[in-house]
Amino acid sequence: MYSEKMINSMAKVAETRKSRIGADPARFTADEKSKLLAIYHPDFKEEAFSVLEVGANKGGKVPNELHDLLQGKSRMLGKEIDLEDVKYTSDVLVIGGGGSGASCALESFAAGCKVTMVTKLRIGDANTMMAEGGIQAADKENDSPAQHYLDAFGGGHFTNKPELLKMLVGDAPGALQWLNNLGVMFDKDENGVMATTAGGGTSRNRMHACADYSGAEIMRVLRDEVKNDGIEVVEFTSAIEILLDEKGNAAGAVLINMETGELMVAKAKCVVLCTGGAGRIHYQDFPTTNHYGATADGLVMAYRAGAELRDADAIQYHPTGVAFPAQMLGALVTEKVRSLGAMLVNVDGEAFMNPLECRDITSASIIRECSDKNKGIETPLGTAVWLDSPMIDMIHGEGTLLKKLPGMLRMYQKMGIDMREDPILIYPTLHYQNGGVDVNADSMSTLVNNLFVAGEAAGGVHGRNRLMGNSLLDVIVFGRNAGKCAAARAKETEMPSKLSIDHINKFDAAVKASGAEYKAVSPMLLPEYTNIKNKGTL
Repeated sequence: MYSEKMINSMAKVAETRKSRIGADPARFTADEKSKLLAIYHPDFKEEAFSVLEVGANKGGKVPNELHDLLQGKSRMLGKEIDLEDVKYTSDVLVIGGGGSGASCALESFAAGCKVTMVTKLRIGDANTMMAEGGIQAADKENDSPAQHYLDAFGGGHFTNKPELLKMLVGDAPGALQWLNNLGVMFDKDENGVMATTAGGGTSRNRMHACADYSGAEIMRVLRDEVKNDGIEVVEFTSAIEILLDEKGNAAGAVLINMETGELMVAKAKCVVLCTGGAGRIHYQDFPTTNHYGATADGLVMAYRAGAELRDADAIQYHPTGVAFPAQMLGALVTEKVRSLGAMLVNVDGEAFMNPLECRDITSASIIRECSDKNKGIETPLGTAVWLDSPMIDMIHGEGTLLKKLPGMLRMYQKMGIDMREDPILIYPTLHYQNGGVDVNADSMSTLVNNLFVAGEAAGGVHGRNRLMGNSLLDVIVFGRNAGKCAAARAKETEMPSKLSIDHINKFDAAVKASGAEYKAVSPMLLPEYTNIKNKGTL
């Protein structure tokens, strides 16, 4: 499996391993971080971004691939649909079946609302399911929400929306207890106290986990709760456009059956977008950790309906994606591997940075090591660095890796690699959409009334860079918040009498008037891997 050069490099890693135990590589200074990001981070590559010609963010830049979808040709253009032939009617329409969608649906249902959840795949087919490392919450005596706030604010380069970040950290302990009471099996000590570990960019150990199946365990419980409550769930059905009422408020969605192509109308007093991320757009041709349906659909629909986006040019590349072997390319290697002591080392077995820097800094440092410094390891798939996983058992005792990272260990064992014996090859992989639809403290769009957004599709919470463990926290805190606020709004809102798609035609006219050309059909819905440009099809 390994070339002679790779084997020789592995030997150097093994030779230097004992000398690195207990070492604490220096962290970068603020000035060093700024220079590192400007030169090496993909977000700073000017040619990778385009300026929007129409919409609420006209004049703003977004990744080229997202630009083509935001200004793409609507799937509704040229199609006829009877908007009075309503298939689904509800107080709250939840679009998306991941952690934020399930949390939202549960809270709206608990508030006495009729809820319909639609999801393009199955409930639980989402990035939530694939999250491994854990969920942050300041619930220990040596910690506080204020400290959590400072960590996340600094990690986001002080661009987070303060009122949203305050809610994230303030509601974190309660969100964790809500999950615990529902039955999520968090790691605990012999006294039943939740165990915590460190994360990149955090000043306290506040990462709560379920081994390395954290997202899957949380999603298991949320999915069961939705089903136990009897909430209406429509699977293999995707929203393709938001419907507005005569006042311009969100009032439902046009749905498409993913198997038959049938178009359907869903009418609601409030709409909540919980559509997740954008990894399957493959910005700058990076591989991704994201699930198959993560194609930025919520951003596209919200933007055409008149919503404003925030920090849409800020993308998170997880520093440790699988770089080899090919069968696992881009898969997530959880940050928990580094929080347990595994170091990032180069071809000569040298630790080139502190393993618990923030993700954007770590990614940029790895890219620098592989490019300008020529210290990467050449693989059949490109250049990479080592993550020295055998250090974990050396530091904490034999069996630690098996106990703390069983999923990761088994994933590699299937490829004939034992993380306890040999280091693993990693390189940054497309992981998270830091920005999204601009929302207020009620999780409602700042420009489109009755349109709520939660989870990865919403912007502002994390600023321009997210810390580990704040994504699972985000989907719970703001999924619940959106559910409660949408329910309250629905109770004071009349069911819309007239539905409209006029905004779609107006957007189409604006694109044509700007001189821009359609380069994609949107929303993408599912990636088209037979198309090299990955633009989606009709």
